[in-house]
Amino acid sequence: MATESFFSSASLAYLASAGAGKDGKTYSIKPTDGSGDFTFSRGSNLAATRVGPTGLIEKGRENLLLQSNSFDTTWVSVSASVTSGQSGYDGSTDAWLLSKSGANGRITQTKSISGIFTFSVYVKKGTTDWVLLYKTGTGEGGRYFDLTNGVTGSSIATAPIDSKIEDVGNGWYRCSIVGNSATAVVAYVADSNGSHSGTSGSIYIQDAQAEIGLAATDYIESGATTGKAGLLEDEPRFDYSGGATCPSLLLEPSRSNLVTQSEYFGGWILSRTSAFGSGSIINDTTSPEGFVNAAYIQQASGQVTAGGVFNAYSYTSGTTYTLSLFAKKKEGRYLRLGFSIGTGNASVFCNFDLQGGISGSPDTGITPKIEDYGNGWYRCSITKNSEVTGTKNTFLYQSNSLNSSSATPLEGIYIYGAQLEEGSYATSYIPNHSGGTVTRGVDNITNLTGFSSLIGQTEGTLFLEIENSSNSTEIFSLDANTNNSIFLRSVNNLYGAYMWSDGVVWSPTTSVNINDRIKIAIAYQTDNFAVYANGVQVATNNSLTWTPNQSLDRLLFNKGGWIAGSGQAQYNQVLLFKERLSNADLATLTTL
Repeated sequence: MATESFFSSASLAYLASAGAGKDGKTYSIKPTDGSGDFTFSRGSNLAATRVGPTGLIEKGRENLLLQSNSFDTTWVSVSASVTSGQSGYDGSTDAWLLSKSGANGRITQTKSISGIFTFSVYVKKGTTDWVLLYKTGTGEGGRYFDLTNGVTGSSIATAPIDSKIEDVGNGWYRCSIVGNSATAVVAYVADSNGSHSGTSGSIYIQDAQAEIGLAATDYIESGATTGKAGLLEDEPRFDYSGGATCPSLLLEPSRSNLVTQSEYFGGWILSRTSAFGSGSIINDTTSPEGFVNAAYIQQASGQVTAGGVFNAYSYTSGTTYTLSLFAKKKEGRYLRLGFSIGTGNASVFCNFDLQGGISGSPDTGITPKIEDYGNGWYRCSITKNSEVTGTKNTFLYQSNSLNSSSATPLEGIYIYGAQLEEGSYATSYIPNHSGGTVTRGVDNITNLTGFSSLIGQTEGTLFLEIENSSNSTEIFSLDANTNNSIFLRSVNNLYGAYMWSDGVVWSPTTSVNINDRIKIAIAYQTDNFAVYANGVQVATNNSLTWTPNQSLDRLLFNKGGWIAGSGQAQYNQVLLFKERLSNADLATLTTL
């Protein structure tokens, strides 16, 4: 059978490369009447990420402000007025003239924001050349911006974590400040650097945004509710990890990032590292998500023992943890990850080469992994079963060789996206700026209605193209109930194909490792069973009678003991056939 003929003869065809899905739904390309579509849910927050088609990490984004470009609505003008219909930075007439009529003239929006956030506004000089962006609440303060020369001015009260002014053309600038929590955001018409007490003057403003994180991202319009963009709460994740040109559907279990500040390393404890703003720098280079929100950590002068940043987190003896970090070489080349969860609270480490893309010799009990994320970035991780209970240090250090605890003074590396999670492997990145933990909900994909008409009841073929990272998990099944099913699962780091009818009838285990990409087909028919993987027959049975006592009517993704989302798998294709394909066709269909 020609390759293209497989799709025409399949009863159901699901291809992630079609990219077919929206919030709450993912579509099969066959059947075309919608009966093969799947409902999808993940949760009520924006904690999930994916690698998008450009190879960059994509987050869910939200403009927390209301009426972000309607400054005469939820905004309050104090000793000032606003006039709409002005020429904007984007060629529209959506800008506003902000004119002050008394000392400290300003416009403000009351907004409770928790965690690290960025407040940005597009601004152009009017009769005055300066603007002051400010936030109230704990750590109240702000920064002046020069709208003639495009430079930042002095800070006022508590200096922002970071400040930027970006020239967007035609006299317009995007000005932004980064802070930690707020009760309100404010834009003042300023008179000069350090002064906003004058009683007259004007500037132009447009498109305000407050968002969680360290960088001002693409503007999102908001109205009576907040504006959202990027990867939404219940949107299926079509992922392009590993430089893939076609996506796979990423399904993962629920995980929590225990790191309280995953990108703001100024909130971590410095160890033999120069202070941020003096050598080490917050927001120093472009991160794997394409924004300038990665940090640079530099070994302090005179310090030859490996250093960096560390923090303490809660561990439980007997629980397995995975610590991961994105890192890129600068003068330094080696990352050193560790945690104090060895015997007797011992600190255990593993180093990584950020040029060669390899891991060093890990300390006892550590399993390392390094993944290339492009543009010089690697995601490095270490996994270990904790031997202690308590609050223990977690280290993001650097080194000067692959198996060394030393470092070279004044050398440094770039870091981004720290994650500590319970589990035996690193799941997709969970951003956390909250100061507490953040949980990504399980990717739960289920059938809409009964699928009995799409499943061969006495003979048929199930085909999957997947990459699975978890063990002892049911990856995909056709079933009627817990005693009648055909399913593929991971067992002892290998794949297993199961025929189940009132007890295990057949359970051959393939020789394909679970961390490898696999094309696998399970063909069933009385006295004519076979499993093919990557073009090779790995199991056969010509003397087996399998008769389910109920109709197979459900398709289940990523289940373990019929519990949703127990593992991590990336699904490229799912095909069902109501007939048992020939061995020659099975070999063709499964060849990589």
